[in-house]
Amino acid sequence: MKKILFLTGDFAEDYETMVPFQMLVMLGYNVHTVCPEKKMGDKVKTAIHDFEGDQTYTEKPGHLFELNYNFDDINIEDYAGLVMAGGRAPEYLRLNKKVIEYTKYFFEKDKPVAAICHAIQILTVANVLKGRTLTAYPTIGPEIELVGGTYKEVDPTEAVVDGNLVTSPAWPGHSAFIREFVKLLGAKIEI
Repeated sequence: MKKILFLTGDFAEDYETMVPFQMLVMLGYNVHTVCPEKKMGDKVKTAIHDFEGDQTYTEKPGHLFELNYNFDDINIEDYAGLVMAGGRAPEYLRLNKKVIEYTKYFFEKDKPVAAICHAIQILTVANVLKGRTLTAYPTIGPEIELVGGTYKEVDPTEAVVDGNLVTSPAWPGHSAFIREFVKLLGAKIEI
């Protein structure tokens, strides 16, 4: 059973935490959900981001999501892939040196990485986007360009794959996002 490292945190987007986690578990992966400075059994507060016709998303309280693994117990070499939830959590998760170190590891080893919405902010700080084409929530586009990546605007239901990296603008893209990620992990998907 392949192990997946799933990074989330307080005020990560609710659907971008809960739904990919459940999808990956349903497919049989052993998914370790972690957050720096939190332990197995601790909970993170999520936020629901909705698109209601305003200039940006609205934010509402989400659920409590229980972590199932200790961040401090990660043996990074045990994981076949990395998934990062979006929302507001990446704003502060990208300041954690271990998060950046782990992110760089997956790129150095060419292991699958799935980052959605604002999770791309972690990738910009990890400096792993030079020469890559990817998508994100549109407000992250300038950050991608500043670090040498190419921002690709796509429909929110789509995903973009570039090598070992899968990205999607937001939670409406979960189906494509997870489908492409598990393909990179070696799953056979017939459509």
